[in-house]
Amino acid sequence: MTDWTWEYNPSEEHVADGLAPGVVAEVERLATELAALGVDAAKVGRPFDREGGLREFDILGGRGFISFLSVPRHHCIYVCNITWYG
Repeated sequence: MTDWTWEYNPSEEHVADGLAPGVVAEVERLATELAALGVDAAKVGRPFDREGGLREFDILGGRGFISFLSVPRHHCIYVCNITWYG
């Protein structure tokens, strides 16, 4: 277990506005899992060929994805965007 947390960036209203509650719940569950990975979250998702930077991770069987930053100096995962095709 790590001391990492997660947040929406810039805010929940900006990132998750208009999404179904189930989609938001899944995003928050995944963000919690990413925070549990700590520094290793910089290796999760796309792009596959490098670590760090803005990452993408599929949600709900590929019906969308989240874009997130893993910031070690803040011990935080920042969910920056949710793209939902549903």
